[in-house]
Amino acid sequence: MSEGVRASPVVPLGPGPARGAAPGARVYARVGPELFRDLRASAYRKIVLQVPAGLTRDFAKLGEEIREATGARVVHVARACFGACDPPSPREAPGAEAIVTLGHAPIPNMPLALPTYFVEMRTSEGDVERMAEAVEKAGLPKHLGIVSSVQHLDILPRFRDALSRRSFETYVGEGDRRLAYPGQALGCNYTTAESIAEKSEGVLFLGTGLFHPLGLAFAVDRPVWALDPLQVEISPPLDRDRMVAKRLMTIARAMDAKRWGVLASSFGGQDRRGMALSLVEKARAKGRSAEILLFDRLDPRDLMGRDLDAYVCTACPRIALDDAESYDRPMLTAPEFLSAIGERPLTPYRFDTFH
Repeated sequence: MSEGVRASPVVPLGPGPARGAAPGARVYARVGPELFRDLRASAYRKIVLQVPAGLTRDFAKLGEEIREATGARVVHVARACFGACDPPSPREAPGAEAIVTLGHAPIPNMPLALPTYFVEMRTSEGDVERMAEAVEKAGLPKHLGIVSSVQHLDILPRFRDALSRRSFETYVGEGDRRLAYPGQALGCNYTTAESIAEKSEGVLFLGTGLFHPLGLAFAVDRPVWALDPLQVEISPPLDRDRMVAKRLMTIARAMDAKRWGVLASSFGGQDRRGMALSLVEKARAKGRSAEILLFDRLDPRDLMGRDLDAYVCTACPRIALDDAESYDRPMLTAPEFLSAIGERPLTPYRFDTFH
């Protein structure tokens, strides 16, 4: 198997903290006896259950299983969950003593207000020989970086072996302190791909949907493909040039903005208020006015009617990149804002990596 820059095997999984996880994080491959045993041992009286949109079908069954196994009261968080950066707030479940969250890995450098049980919903399903054959037939480059959602990390070693037998040189990078595992992708952080980009002719995302491939395309100047390991379907490479050109047009629209709104999140995993203050100072030094707008969950309607010309978001960069058309003023990421006020060049385009 070919090793890449700072490459290392997927961290063995089991109950207990992930590599570098914050105090209070417990990690499980999937729902099972270990999770129920540990919850029962802690004798919690009230537990919050957080389930992302793709896993809501069985939420009621899981809540019932936790109640039966622990005797605790279980409260379900009904709102959408963006990721591990978006834990339930105290007002959503007052008096709760622990959180169970499905489908996400812990963010190692994110403080946790309550003991949090991360059930990553890992799966090793997937025919790696079929997958490797699909990659070969699609004509992907032989020097290939691989990034995965946490659910499919366990399949990476076998998949890389299958590609190696077809003369592919593959690379799995080590991310920064925000990522729990080598090869993992987060919507706000693709340093696992950035660390092996120079050796890669392209990047392959292992998982479902376009959310992560879109982020990867902004983060690395390489062609990006996506492979669904269950359906064994490869999506066409994303047109990065068109995506970046669209962002450059948005930056250009904001270059004459005199009044800026600097958005800062109160979410524990998206809080960059220090950066927000720094951007306010930079704007004012350039003769612009700037004010901080603090929020938890941002609704475009919250910004309507304000006497502002443009916004810069210091929370999740995907707010600006994915939801730009929802706002009636230009919405920029922090690096884009610096380009708009003349602090950095427009190119090369820089993704707002959340560290």
